[in-house]
Amino acid sequence: MMSVLLIADLHGQAGHLDSFLSHEPDLVIISGDITHFGPTESALDILSQIDVPCFVVPGNCDPREILDVLEESNAVSLHGSALTVGRLSIAGIGGSNPTPSHCPFELPETEIDAILTRAIEAMDRSMYHVLVAHAPPKGALDMVNGMHVGSESIRKHLKNFDLVCCAHIHEQRGVAQIDGVTIVNPGQASEGQYALIRFNEDEKDIQVDLKSL
Repeated sequence: MMSVLLIADLHGQAGHLDSFLSHEPDLVIISGDITHFGPTESALDILSQIDVPCFVVPGNCDPREILDVLEESNAVSLHGSALTVGRLSIAGIGGSNPTPSHCPFELPETEIDAILTRAIEAMDRSMYHVLVAHAPPKGALDMVNGMHVGSESIRKHLKNFDLVCCAHIHEQRGVAQIDGVTIVNPGQASEGQYALIRFNEDEKDIQVDLKSL
């Protein structure tokens, strides 16, 4: 079994990290918004506190320059790339589709589509296929004022994955299913919310537990 700590939406606040890491996960995934519109250097301090393998994508509230900072950190940036960890093949897409707030790291759907297409082509075939995104797919955990605001491009590529780790919509913490694909938003790490995900080693079985401090 592989145990994964999933956090997101820290917005520059890392006060709960020690408590999250007390679960002794095999690895950590961060689904964006490490900072709150910067400074990007604060991400280095946050990520330096994580002493297990850590994989991250930026969120829409992270300046685009954070991609350079992530390359200097002890974490692995998944934005636009794919890698294999044990029985997990993981691809990543950071930022979000456009919002009314015009945040620093927003991408047109055509660019999200192109980035995901390249990342999926680079994925190995493993037991589990995981997408780490900041934006949710359209139609799952993406309701704002009665409207679905998730990414159409992420939804388009959903069939390539068993699990999608997302965030972005603070009010939509939860676990959803679309066509057999599990989508999870762990909530706001800044508020002590997180998720523990367990991948069974012998069969295709994903267990998601939403937790709060």
